[in-house]
Amino acid sequence: MIDFFWSLGSFIVALGILITAHEYGHFWVARRCGVKVERFSIGFGKAIWRKMGKDGTEYVVAMIPLGGYVKMLDERVEDVPAELVDQAFNRKTVWQRIAIVSAGPIANFIFAIAALYVMYLIGTPSIKPVIDSTTLNSPASVIQLVEPQQIMAVSGQKVRTWEEVNLALVSHIGDESIDITLAPLSELSGVDMPLRTVKLDTRQWQFDPEKESPITSLGLGIFRPGIDPTIAVISKDSAAEKAGIKVGDKLVNINGVQYSDWKAFVDVVQSSANKNINMTLIREGQSINVNVVPKAQQNSDGKTIGIIGISPTQAPWPDNMRFELEYGIVDSIVAATDKTWQLVAVSFKMIEKLFTGDVSVKNLSGPISIAQGAGASASYGLVYFLGFIALISVNLGIINLMPLPVLDGGHLLYYFIEVITGKPVPEKVQEIGFRFGAALLLMLMGVALFNDFARL
Repeated sequence: MIDFFWSLGSFIVALGILITAHEYGHFWVARRCGVKVERFSIGFGKAIWRKMGKDGTEYVVAMIPLGGYVKMLDERVEDVPAELVDQAFNRKTVWQRIAIVSAGPIANFIFAIAALYVMYLIGTPSIKPVIDSTTLNSPASVIQLVEPQQIMAVSGQKVRTWEEVNLALVSHIGDESIDITLAPLSELSGVDMPLRTVKLDTRQWQFDPEKESPITSLGLGIFRPGIDPTIAVISKDSAAEKAGIKVGDKLVNINGVQYSDWKAFVDVVQSSANKNINMTLIREGQSINVNVVPKAQQNSDGKTIGIIGISPTQAPWPDNMRFELEYGIVDSIVAATDKTWQLVAVSFKMIEKLFTGDVSVKNLSGPISIAQGAGASASYGLVYFLGFIALISVNLGIINLMPLPVLDGGHLLYYFIEVITGKPVPEKVQEIGFRFGAALLLMLMGVALFNDFARL
């Protein structure tokens, strides 16, 4: 329940910030184009706070935090006094109207740059993207590994972290090949690193984001520090807790077979749902035997597996793989702008791949997934929350640029037609477009919500 309220609170904070940035973009440009703004509202429904500004605008925070709006004086909506006609939105030139409407999405992109700028100034603890193995018969199996290698670039795009690798790979879903540039980990301290580029054949690449990451689906084995079979975490009400296993116990034997590695142990547990397994542990220098019956649980493939609810002790990351991703005052601007541009490019590519079928509509996420992401990122710390809201801000800006008449992009479409034809799109045509756009948007929201509930 605490996690639910934390996620909900983080979601409301994130959404409130992003909506404010978006609507302020409309508001700021409208005021400079001489349009009278009657109301600036964050949220819909009944007002929980309101204030009349000296500028004649009513500022409102409403009860339903799922959007916002800027109400401008407009003769198409209400009667306008003769002395205020020149301040009506509809009386402005088409280029002024284009500027006002496009200012919302543009504000979202500017906000993303600002959030990333602060994130890079603070710095984020990061891990270098190092691989130590590849999966047989996978696209990555052509990579010959003698020692761990760091991924330096993906199809020419420089990458420094696993997040950047993930983002770069996603943008190439549906491509026939991907180039991976590598450098030996042992050489990373040198100035002239021996780089090699390997071309992966991705024509048969199958990627399901609900089951795995694009990294592992390509067959790239992520380097992880060694695992100590000393129990670090025991889940509440788990089979391990009921069996009397304690934090600090060290696993040495399972079903009469000496412990070799954690994966082999997990395989035994998962294949023993509702079956007794015997574990030998070392506790305070003494050997003890416990019997555990793994609980049955279905995995993402619908297969029944056993779980006992324990986690081992993770060895620390090597010093030469850890670094602080941070920049100076000026370089942070460049890095934040570049990252925002990458997010914009990837987002547009994903929309394109949705239409071509390279990416399934099952990948669409709605407010529940966003709330979970907001809660998770906020729990990790400020820098992670800043990165998350920058990503959502970019996506909010792009979604609003889609040429659906109920969105900013739909209004822009009508205005650009007006620029070309020299006259406004007929109101009846606009009304039909608004109805079609609303129906399509509701359908997309329905699919996203269905996907959210399916992931719970």
